Order: sequence, then C-alpha cells, then structure tokens
Amino acid sequence: MKDTEVALLGIRHHGPGSARAVAAALVQWQPDAVLIEGPAEADAVVHLAAEKDLVPPVALLAHAVDDPAKAAFWPYAEFSPEWVAIRHAVDRDLPVRFIDLPAGYGFAPADSADGDRPDELPADGDRPDELPADPLALLAEAAGHDDPERWWEDVVEHRAPGADALAPFAAVAEAMAALRAEGLGESRRDRLREAYMRQQIRAARRAGHRRIAVVCGAFHVPALATMPTVAHDRALLAELPKKAKADITWIPWTHRRLSQATGYGAGIQSPGWYHHLFTTEGDPVPRWLTRAAELLRAEDHPVSSAHVIEAVRLAETLAVLRGRPLAGLTETLDAVRAVLCEGSDVALELVRDRLVVGDELGEVPEAAPAVPLQRDLARLQRSLRLKPAAAARDLDLDLRKDTDAARSRLLHRLRLLGVEWGVPARSAVNSTGTFRESWRLCWQPEFAVRIAEAAQWGTTVEEAAVNKAVGTARAAVELAELTGLVETCLLAGLSGALPAVMRVLADCAALDTDVAHLAGALPALVRALRYGDVRGTDHGALAGAAAGLAERVCVGLPPACVGLDAESAAAMRARIDEVHGAIALLDPDASGQAAPGDSPGASAETDGLADRWAAALRSLARREPAGGPATGAPGLLRGRAVRLLLDDGRLDSKEAGRRLRLVLSVASAPADAAGWVEGFLTGGGALLLHDPRLLALLDEWLTGVGAEVFTDVLPLLRRTFAGLEAGVRTTIGGRVAAGPLGVAPPAPETAGELDRDRADAAVPVLALLLGVRPKIPRQATGRNT
Repeated sequence: MKDTEVALLGIRHHGPGSARAVAAALVQWQPDAVLIEGPAEADAVVHLAAEKDLVPPVALLAHAVDDPAKAAFWPYAEFSPEWVAIRHAVDRDLPVRFIDLPAGYGFAPADSADGDRPDELPADGDRPDELPADPLALLAEAAGHDDPERWWEDVVEHRAPGADALAPFAAVAEAMAALRAEGLGESRRDRLREAYMRQQIRAARRAGHRRIAVVCGAFHVPALATMPTVAHDRALLAELPKKAKADITWIPWTHRRLSQATGYGAGIQSPGWYHHLFTTEGDPVPRWLTRAAELLRAEDHPVSSAHVIEAVRLAETLAVLRGRPLAGLTETLDAVRAVLCEGSDVALELVRDRLVVGDELGEVPEAAPAVPLQRDLARLQRSLRLKPAAAARDLDLDLRKDTDAARSRLLHRLRLLGVEWGVPARSAVNSTGTFRESWRLCWQPEFAVRIAEAAQWGTTVEEAAVNKAVGTARAAVELAELTGLVETCLLAGLSGALPAVMRVLADCAALDTDVAHLAGALPALVRALRYGDVRGTDHGALAGAAAGLAERVCVGLPPACVGLDAESAAAMRARIDEVHGAIALLDPDASGQAAPGDSPGASAETDGLADRWAAALRSLARREPAGGPATGAPGLLRGRAVRLLLDDGRLDSKEAGRRLRLVLSVASAPADAAGWVEGFLTGGGALLLHDPRLLALLDEWLTGVGAEVFTDVLPLLRRTFAGLEAGVRTTIGGRVAAGPLGVAPPAPETAGELDRDRADAAVPVLALLLGVRPKIPRQATGRNT
C-alpha cells in the first residue's frame, strides 16, 4: 500500500516469498528510512547487522536486567522479511528503526507470562475467552481452501515478484482490512502495539524522512494505514505498566528452533525447505531432490540419478493434478517417499530431519553485547577447541590428557550452572577405567538466557560454578543432594567449593537419622573417591565422611527394613544394591585391592567395613515375619541379602538352598515367598542352572501353590523371570519341560549279547569296503572277531 510518504509492506514472518517481495519492493520504493516491527531496544544493536560475522539464523535476545530469567526472543532467518529489510538498510547506510513496543513492558512485575514472548501487556479483564482467530486460516477458508499453509504457499511463497513490486502488498492489505472491518482476530495487545507503532511512524516523519518503508505483519497494516489522533494513541499507551529495564543483544539461533512456536508465535514446520526456496535460483525442486539423494546415499541407501529424475517428474505431475502452480513441500516429500525411499518412512524421516528442518546454526560477532560470563565461556570454547554446534555429536575424552581433562571440567561446570550443553553418554568404546568420559554435545539457543541467569554467580565459569555450588549446598535439604553435589564438585574441579560443601554435608549427615537417606547418599561419595588417581584430588575428608556414612548404614539397615510396604521395599532393595557396590569399592579388603583414593588414614577407617556390612546382611536375612508382615523384613529384602552374601562367597550354595527350602515351605505366606525369590534371583538366574537343586525346590514350590493365591503371586513371578537373561529363561524352560526336576535321570539300557553269526556275515562286506583281507573264524569263540 502506497501513499505520499509511507509504504506499508505487510508480510508473514519467516516467509521466503514475503522476503523476496520485500527485497523487490524496497528496491522499487527506494526509501530514506526503514521501520521494522520489533522491540524498540533493538535500535542499539541493529548496526551489528553490517558485520560479516553476524550470520543468520540469529535472534534478538532481550532480558530483564534484574531478573534474566524473564527473557524474550525475536528470531530471524536468511529468508525472514525483516532480515532482508535490515540488510537493505545497513548495506545502503539508511536509518533503520524498530517500532514495536519495548520488551521492557513485557518484563514488568505485573506480567506473569513465562513463555519466550509475553502474550499480554498488561493483564486485562476484557480479554476474550478464546484466542484470536488465525487471519490466514480465515482467508484460506474464504478462498475455498482447508489448509491455510498450503494456500499461502500457492498465492505468496511460490510466486515471484511482478512488474509492480508493491502490488502484492496492496492486495494483502485489502484482504486484511476486510478481516479487521469484521473485528476478526483483534486483541487488546495488538491495539497497544499498533498505537506505539503509529507513534514511531509519526516520529520518523518529524525527523524529516519523506519516503518511509514500514515492514510489519500483514495483520497490522490496516491499523497503521489509518492514523487516529495523537491523543487517542497516547490514551491507549497510558494503560501500559511501568517498563522494566532490559538489555538486548544478538545470539545464534537454529533452524530447528525456528520450527517451534517461538518469537512471533510464527513457528514454521520447514525452515530448511524455506531456506532452500529463498536461496535457490530457478526451479528449486530438482536441486532439493538432488540434495535428498546425496543425503540418502551418504546413509547407504541405493539412490541413483535415475531416481532423482523420476522423483522430479512425479513431484511436478502431482502439482498439476492438485492444481498447484509449483510443486510444494507436500508433493516433493510424496515423491521422495515413493521413489527415493521406496516407501520407507524411516528414510523419509531422515530427509525431514536433515533437510526439511535442518541444523543450521547462526553466528554473532564478538562485538555483540554480552555478560562477562558469556565472554569467558567463548574464550574457553576457543582455547579448548569446542565449537558450539546445533547438530548433536559424541565426544570421547581421555582424562589423562590435559586438554580433555579441561574439557571435562568445563562441561561439568556448565551443567552445574544449568547449561546442559553436554550430557554424559555411553561410550562406543568399552572401558571400565575412570580415565574415560563420553559426552553428547548439542548447543541450544536458549543457553544464552541460562548463561545470563548464571552471571549473578560470577564473571568467569569457574567462579560462577564455585559460588553456585556453595549456594546450592546451603539451600539443600536432602543428604543425597549434598553427596551428589560433592561428586559434581570433584568432577568439575571446584576445589574452592569443596570445603564449604563438605561442612554442610557433615552437619546434615550428623542430624539425619533416616537410613534410607544415608544409603542413598553413600554411593555418590564413593563414586567421587574413584576419580582421585586421574584428577589428582585429595580425598582425605571424603573418605572419612564415606566411612562414617557406611558405618551408620551397617548399624541401622536391619531394623530400618522391618515393616516396609511393597513400594518402600523395592526402593530399599535398590539402595541396598548401591551400598553393596559402594562398600566393595570403599573397603580394600572387600575386593583385594586398594580402595579408590586410598591413603593410610582412609584405609584405617574402612578396614573391616565389608565384614560389618556382611553381618548387617545376615541380620537382615534372619528377620522373618514371625508375627505377621509388620514384625519382619519383606521377603524381597531377605532374599536379596542372601543372594548378595552368596555372590560374595560368604554363604555357600548348600546354605542358600537350605534358606530357599525354608522360605518355600508351607509355613511361609506365598506372597512373601514370591518376594524372596524375586530378591534372590534379581541380577541373574544362572545359579539355577549351575545348582539343579535350587531349580527343583522352586519348581516343587510353584506347582504346590494353591489356586486361591496363585493369581496373587503370579505378577511377582512373571516380573522376576522376565528380568532373567533370555538364554537362562530358555534353558530353564527346557529343563522343566523335560520332566520332573527332582528325579534322577534313568540309567541307560544295557546292550544284549552279540549275535556272532550275524556279525560274521557282515565281515566280508566291511573288508571289501576297507580294502583288507577278511579273517572270519571257522567256529564261534568267546572272542570278538
């Protein structure tokens, strides 16, 4: 729409067709100022768009200075019309201004929105119960289309600009005016924003600009074309809350994040496809299908040039049959599935993920505003050669190398600060050594907000992590949380935080009398001790704390297991298994080797710990529910205790069989017996194959369970045997099917006496076959021939 001074270019955010139309319109209109829908604070950083290092996709990040968690994003891709307008202005040294409401209004205390961009400024009582209707959906419905995305692609995205580059914007403005005249799609927030935009257009006129281009959402064009009085707009804006102070900068963005509903709420499903449409000259379909074929070939799918040719023909034919001007994404993907993927949805999903969406990650210049913590992280990323990337990748570290150890410390420190750039992963290299770590790295744009939040703890990554660890320890209420924090501090190399964390841990452990809490806290401390040899950390205080916790667990475990219900018993069984493994590492006598982080003092504190733990397990195994379930330990825990003693060689198989026979006797409740069996067999059922007596006892008990209680114990037994190895289950089933397990196998039948006459008759034939001379006795003798 064009008047004497202002050209209103109504666009759809993140639309390649709109971006091409804006580029052509700006060339034709030749404005002396460009106004763009976006937060007014962005005026301070828009000049950075002239830097070559600012590579889309990028986003404007605004956050409240006093509360960085309150943040909003305005993302731009290379095919975003706003980005095209920004580049047009900075390349020609034209003034460019952002004219939407300042982001600070959205961060006002009265606003309670938690999303990427606040929806209401401010909260109002006359907001409609339903969200405003989608204008594109209304227009598509009026045009007889049931798919607004497909309709918009046909009329805008797939069409090249004509002779008059402003004509499409006039048509869109007329359509939006018809919707606005019916009051469709309007909200109070839109009215506030449009009042502010009109004020900024007036300011541009007062600044002496005569040819102004305004790039904004098409829905706002009718409201900006008709200017009400200044007093009217001022009255509207007087309702705004007090503006909070906000900082703004550029951050890298990704195509994958563009595919989500962020920023303007205009999340698109195919940013990779739109990028291809915008950057490709001529027919985009053949080139895109060529890229798809290249991707599939790289993944070992048999795709040839003939496949590409047929796929292009199919996509074009489908477009003609469906009445579309060009083959769109729907037709192209149908062709990919039918021809390139040969009907495979798995291969098609690969194309969707890599090409339709993509993992493109933008870049920002070092001159962009950033908190000191962000700059320190960037310095560490460069020095350690860890470049952020949107595509997930695996990283294996050898902690014996200085660079890899420093990388490990950085990733652990970032996790402590809430920046999950790296997540521990299972290594493809089988290794039980503590010198190897594996990570899964994937950079997300929202990490910029978390880094801004973490800046309150310090100006460097190490300082912030130390302060965050101390603050977390002081606020912790669970002992397991503190021991996990100690482990994190060791992994992250935060020696400055360990003394304060250990003091809090000692105080909490002294006051906590819950054995379950103590048992849950011990494994993390012992795991921390394992890193001493590689990371060179002093573990004297840790070993003492771990030994103290272990002693208290040994003393308190048997009585703590009495009267537990099924859910609590299952949780306690998991803790018993973890403590058992921890004590095996902690006591040098338990495994026949030095304990992790072993020192003379630590060894003295842990000597005999394995024996005391075994005594606790024996005591637990004997706590039978003589007077009812509340008077003894659950069968699940008693059976588990017996199995752990058996595996450690502190109980022989004969004694284990005796205990199994007792618990499976008629005096025991079937449900308790089934729980005992579950605890005993958890972790492996091969012992039933090595000791047939145990299997026979179990089979005899199971066949004797009454019908009235069989359905009660069946789920427990199914769960128990489902946890056994597949080969063990198969072998047990075969032995049970072969016959009674307690009966000795029958002796083989003895052979009858030899019929010598019949045997002698066969000798000539055998001699002929063997090529020897037969020797047949003339008379039968007592010897074999």
